[in-house]
Amino acid sequence: MTGRARGRARGRGRAAVGGGAVAEEPSSVGRGRGRGRVEEPPRRPGEDVDPPAPTAPPSSQMEALSIGKKEAGAAQPFGGRRRIGDVDIEVPNTRPAHMQDKKGSTGKPVSLVTNYFPVTLTGALYQYSVSFDPEVEHKGVLFSMLKEHLVQIGETYAFDGMILLLPKRLEQKETVLSSKQRSDGADIKITITLTNELSPTSPMCIQLYNILFRKALHEIGMKRIGRNNYNPGKTIQVPQHGLEVWPGLVTSVLQYETKTLLMADVSHKILYVQTVLQVLYDLYNQVDQARFHEVAARKLVGLIVLTRYNNRTYRIDEISWDARPTDKFKMKDGTEMTYVEYYAKKYSKTLTDMNQPMLVSRPKKKMQKGGEEGVLHILPELCSLTGFTEEMRANFTVMRDLSTHTRLSPGDRNNSLHEFIKTLNSNEKVQKDMKGWGLSFDKTLLKLEGRVMPPEKIFQNTVTYSYKPQEADWSREMRGKQLMSSKPMKNWLLLFTARDSGIAQAFKQTLVMVASPMGMNINEPVMCELKDDRPESYLQTMREQMNDKTQMVVCIVSNNRKDRYDAIKKFCCVDRPVPSQVIVSRTLSKKQMLMSVCTKVALQMNCKLGGELWALEIPIKNLMVVGINCYQDSLTKGQSVGGVIASINSSLTRWYSRCTFQRSSQELIDGLKVCLQAALKKYQQLNMNLPEHVILYRDGVARGQLDAVVGQEIPQVIDTFTTFGVDYTPKVTWIVVNKHVNTRFFEEAGGGLQNPCPGTVVDSEVTRPQWYDFFLVSGTVRQGTVTPCHYNVVWDTSGLKPDHMQRLTYKLCHLYYNWPGTIRVPAPCQYAHKLAFLVGQSIHTAPSENLADCLYFL
Repeated sequence: MTGRARGRARGRGRAAVGGGAVAEEPSSVGRGRGRGRVEEPPRRPGEDVDPPAPTAPPSSQMEALSIGKKEAGAAQPFGGRRRIGDVDIEVPNTRPAHMQDKKGSTGKPVSLVTNYFPVTLTGALYQYSVSFDPEVEHKGVLFSMLKEHLVQIGETYAFDGMILLLPKRLEQKETVLSSKQRSDGADIKITITLTNELSPTSPMCIQLYNILFRKALHEIGMKRIGRNNYNPGKTIQVPQHGLEVWPGLVTSVLQYETKTLLMADVSHKILYVQTVLQVLYDLYNQVDQARFHEVAARKLVGLIVLTRYNNRTYRIDEISWDARPTDKFKMKDGTEMTYVEYYAKKYSKTLTDMNQPMLVSRPKKKMQKGGEEGVLHILPELCSLTGFTEEMRANFTVMRDLSTHTRLSPGDRNNSLHEFIKTLNSNEKVQKDMKGWGLSFDKTLLKLEGRVMPPEKIFQNTVTYSYKPQEADWSREMRGKQLMSSKPMKNWLLLFTARDSGIAQAFKQTLVMVASPMGMNINEPVMCELKDDRPESYLQTMREQMNDKTQMVVCIVSNNRKDRYDAIKKFCCVDRPVPSQVIVSRTLSKKQMLMSVCTKVALQMNCKLGGELWALEIPIKNLMVVGINCYQDSLTKGQSVGGVIASINSSLTRWYSRCTFQRSSQELIDGLKVCLQAALKKYQQLNMNLPEHVILYRDGVARGQLDAVVGQEIPQVIDTFTTFGVDYTPKVTWIVVNKHVNTRFFEEAGGGLQNPCPGTVVDSEVTRPQWYDFFLVSGTVRQGTVTPCHYNVVWDTSGLKPDHMQRLTYKLCHLYYNWPGTIRVPAPCQYAHKLAFLVGQSIHTAPSENLADCLYFL
């Protein structure tokens, strides 16, 4: 078989969509369903009999439909998981078999608008296989030959070289056409055979609709960058920071509960006006030449750049300082050409600096598996940084100025979406294409009904009150109120430099003053003045001053230098395990803010010693709640840290933490079992019994990994319980948490739109029929539009009703002790993230188990 034939057999190449128009250049499609599967997936809760074996598809349907953009060349089998960009066309069915109705009823009804447009679909689609005799090698010739027969097939069609989709049925089941090959005049027999009739809501049709929609966005002037589409014609300049903002959209067409819907959300792309070469010039003038390469690599490696000549994004994996634009490279046809010649010929770009280095971008593993090998060299002169850098995030002025353009209110977001759909529906070319496929979009956003759960009562030692997170403030809410429980701090160290001596004295006095009314007994610390602020000075002082009775170390530092922070944390978490608090002196320098800051610090210190700040009523008894999250290790490439947090008391106010390191999902499973076993032993030790219910909130699951969670993680965790005896079979619920969603909800109020109240839950219309899922708005935002969190119950033997699951989840959003209000995700998820972040960023090794029963990582 020739290379062209092999490529076609794998579904490579471009596809014709519509009247013979060539679709976008190739792009990658999603992972296959088989990745990460165990041989025998567990039976879903409530499923008493084995599910029927899937019917084997016809052999003609085993060919991949690869219409549109494709990079890696890996075809997806018909009926398998498909993804268009970031859109899951087919998702695994994880809905527990016993869950017939996933809608709750608790709470007050509320009228909502969401960022979805209903889609109207008319008629079925017909799938045909197309064969050429004799075989034609060149794909472009295939498209040209088929286009010669528009009278027979019609002007509206989609073709990828093997599979043809039509919105109408041809007269004959098998249609034979003929063409002539232009090169030698040979007769070519074209056979078009009907293989399937597809409903408008079938996965293959949904896949086609997303491809058509991409084409429609291109027609109205939008450019695809990465996974989203942006409009460079409406660029917003931010000259004071050398930035520009491209407005854009995140879109997908998918089948939801009862309707096919178009999700559209406003997105923004942040770009540097400077090229990367100009950034390198500035760095060269700012730093010592001997450190230039090191500083440049630290600043740029890992960032994303945009090549404006083709609007493609790439990750900088390294800087090749020896490579030059005058170097030669091999083209696909084997000829050699310099980078200077290539960019002049293909993009009409003239380079000015022949001594600039080259940026290196390596293809991801999934692209390597798809056939893309080697590395890509990018010229700094022809690309710009994109996205938020850590330096930008740390700059309050930059973030404030950008937020005026990127954080849209519900009303402004609604107006932008309606302007977009109006533009789409008024474009004649778009409407002609959509009409040909029987596709149309509503002019207004979808309206639905949600519910607002009742407010929670907060319990402290001397007071019970209804929490209003939108009005909460540390000083007002916490100062002077007795905590649920507090730990005395009799022996602690306070480290500071001579320059911060006055700040340290004021901090000590204020801390003792604010702690006493809350029931916290804080003695005078051992004051340790350092000669300088080098990391070694802090470590040496701690070695000399710490003893077995030391309960806490507080370090006041001059700035937020990472190496010093990391050294302190590693010493206090691994070498000499003791809770620690690091405070930048600037935070304590404002006298008018000192009381509020010291209140926050006192509460954090109490938590790190094992104290509890507040509690809620938890009706489920003998319950353990577990939070799981992962974070990439910043020191070891390819390694990530898994943080596991488990409750160890009935009020869910005390937590046990462990972490695990992994390079693969299997290693996460093994480490997860160890962490969970340790947590269960701790629970048994404190309560004299094991929990009857275990509810796990799994955060940090990437798109496409749901199969691995259901097929691998859950069975291994369930197997963990058998180590405590064959009779120990607790009721288990596994909930996948996704906070990175594009769904938005707006509450209708006073003739306008506003953010929904905390406690708003949506469990219909925009949820998926294959899942037991719901959306929850648990927090508030001061600016812009609130983002709900999505919860997917993928395993459940608890017997809890949807109301119970939703209400418990909302309760847990109140129990994060670093904020006196509700947060976006349940507290155990946020605690797990804080632990994984600390270890992945600063410690890079497992913390001491002596700290496991306190929140030392806050």
